[in-house]
Amino acid sequence: MSDNSTYTTPQWFWDAVDIKPEQGSIEVGECEITYFYWSEPGSPGLLFVHGHNAHAHWWDFITPSYKDEYQTVALDLSGMGDSDHRDEYSADLYAEEIVAVADKCEMPGNTILVSHSFGGAMSIRTVARNPDRFKGLILLDSGIKHPDDVRPPEPERLAKAKLYPSAEVAQSRFRLQPPQQCENQYIVDHIARSSVEYIDDGFGWKFDEEQSLRMQPYEDIEADFKSIGCKCALIYGDSSEFFTAKSAAYMKELLPHLEVTELADAQHHLFLDQPLTFMEALTGQLNAWS
Repeated sequence: MSDNSTYTTPQWFWDAVDIKPEQGSIEVGECEITYFYWSEPGSPGLLFVHGHNAHAHWWDFITPSYKDEYQTVALDLSGMGDSDHRDEYSADLYAEEIVAVADKCEMPGNTILVSHSFGGAMSIRTVARNPDRFKGLILLDSGIKHPDDVRPPEPERLAKAKLYPSAEVAQSRFRLQPPQQCENQYIVDHIARSSVEYIDDGFGWKFDEEQSLRMQPYEDIEADFKSIGCKCALIYGDSSEFFTAKSAAYMKELLPHLEVTELADAQHHLFLDQPLTFMEALTGQLNAWS
């Protein structure tokens, strides 16, 4: 993956990623948590939470569109991005990280969490434990699966972390997880470039290879979800292999005030597949709650 790729990158994307955020950090449970912010306190808050083995820069082309109307922040969960790794991970620790970043950035009580995949599950824990801290939660292809959609987890296998001779070679090996094709290769390439770091005489990924093995089970997620009292919405991809319409309906049964939007022609990584349509849906949801 390189800048010599044959595709054409649209101007709106360059305009977005050219707006660089400021970086900060805060210690949570003896672990340094990195965050990025595009605007200062003073407006309603918008805090973006990434998925598993991802990082804050997955939002680089989304967040600038909201920086003028919202105090816009994204964080790196521990074990991912530029944040420190832990000996043990849990939903409670991730909830602490999300709240700590919101507090450090002086984000107001009308802050809304926008959370993808694994980050959505951790955000469910966050609002369940802190019912008065956030105005709302917008889940992106994330939440509670219908019992018919639950698949037995595959056994975790700890493989030796792969190192590559150059950043360019590492970037060329970048793949989305769970696997899917994405027609917007310019977005995938941008994420790949920000997902690599220099490690021990080689280049590897910015995530803890042992995170899944060190993650404590989150067994209370359905009870936590049912307890949510703040505003809550779900935006999911109609072609997602991770999330289905049946699961969306099941979530609506569990939480009747849940607002659901299906995004056409989108897979699990819906804001990569349909970035402009996704932003229209997100903006519509935010406007409905304003």
